[in-house]
Amino acid sequence: MDNMQFDLLTLLPEMVVLAMAMFILLLDLFILPQNRFIIYGLSQFTLFAAAFFTFKTHTPAVGFAFNHMFIDDTLADVIKLMMYLGTSLIFVYTRKYLQDRNLYRGEFYAMVLFGLLGMMIMVSGHSMLTIYMGLELLSLCLYSLVAFDRDNKQASEAAMKYFVLGALASGMLLYGMSMLYGMTGSLDVADIANSIMQHQGKSPVMIMGLVFVVAGIAFKFGAVPFQMWVPDVYQGAPTPMTLIIGSVPKLAAYAMTVRLLVQGLHPLAQDWQDMMLLMAVLSIVIGNFSAIVQTNLKRMLAYSTISHVGFIMFGFMSANANGFASSFFYISTYVLMSIAGFGIILLLSRQGFEAEQIDDLKGLNQKNPWIAFLMLIIMFSMAGIPPTVGFYAKFTVLQAAWQAGFTWAVVSAVLMAVIGAFYYLNIVRKMYFDAPVGSQVAITAPMDMRFILSVHALGLLGLGLFPESLLGVCGRSLLMSLQ
Repeated sequence: MDNMQFDLLTLLPEMVVLAMAMFILLLDLFILPQNRFIIYGLSQFTLFAAAFFTFKTHTPAVGFAFNHMFIDDTLADVIKLMMYLGTSLIFVYTRKYLQDRNLYRGEFYAMVLFGLLGMMIMVSGHSMLTIYMGLELLSLCLYSLVAFDRDNKQASEAAMKYFVLGALASGMLLYGMSMLYGMTGSLDVADIANSIMQHQGKSPVMIMGLVFVVAGIAFKFGAVPFQMWVPDVYQGAPTPMTLIIGSVPKLAAYAMTVRLLVQGLHPLAQDWQDMMLLMAVLSIVIGNFSAIVQTNLKRMLAYSTISHVGFIMFGFMSANANGFASSFFYISTYVLMSIAGFGIILLLSRQGFEAEQIDDLKGLNQKNPWIAFLMLIIMFSMAGIPPTVGFYAKFTVLQAAWQAGFTWAVVSAVLMAVIGAFYYLNIVRKMYFDAPVGSQVAITAPMDMRFILSVHALGLLGLGLFPESLLGVCGRSLLMSLQ
């Protein structure tokens, strides 16, 4: 097999997603609105086909394509499979909401698939240029999706805020990359690491470049002090778009962090450890205290996301394989929790009603005990209460940070986690002990959505009881990629 054939075979999943996204965009022009279930089916088929080719082309060895600009390793394949699963769940949970609000159009599915393509490129990027291209493709799709409902002024305002701040963060990241390129003479992450080790010195320009890179990564995660956009965008965007922003792209942000910091700038670990420490502690403190006073459920989940990002950074802080694996496990479980939480909001929403206020959940146990029970599992998992998977996720990252010597930071994080449990348990209290608001309305969500959401939420409980399988996958895939 010559180099070109190998390069194309390595990029086969990306080519499938790209071709189908363009085909769906064109097909939508020629079908009637009542036949758009075809678009939905093709989108799910695209994810299945991409997963099939990702699985079939997987090898334990690390492969490179296009002059080392694209890497195909176990970590990339595992993250891509997780992204396919998350995107498939998003399609299932958002379909009824989009139909009720006349947003059930091919552009939505095409934009999500283009965004997925950007995430896949980020995950497999082995050059700063490739990573940045994937990031910009993802970002442009997310900006458009937030403003997808053109008649929604709140969504348009959120999209503008997201675009302006996102462009600023992308510029900072690109500026940092240019500084690193100027000091090392390469865009390849492995060459950058080798160049830094050979020189064994920290020039001011290199440290400044590192600061800008970390700032760009922190914005994509939504970590303090780059969290300003998160609450406004979460609240202002339509709920399906909030679901997309708050879930699968976090996996791509994790992969970008591994490629840039762990593989490319690991010789400067002492410097970015200190930055991660400060951002992690502040994210947990500000996220939890801000979430307590919120009355809007989506805004509360936004501040909750900021807090969870702090815990994810605790794993990176340790700067060792155990910490990186624990962060991978945490972010994988967080994506599942986030999709399930917004899935409940979409399930309870109906035409003319958005289940966005916390008070909308009052008395849910009396209206629908099963949905209340599923929401209870999700809230317990987000709070880190055993035996849900959220408890084990928090335990692993805090254990890694403790072993790395960050004792006071771990103690403060545990205290903040106890405080943070308040606003999650407040939702449970309202569901089970408050009187219902308004008359009881039957849930009109399709059966497949209710069934998959039930399995999804119960899976959070199952993963908490048996976390070894997912934790083992995360650990093995990361170790094989770092060798």
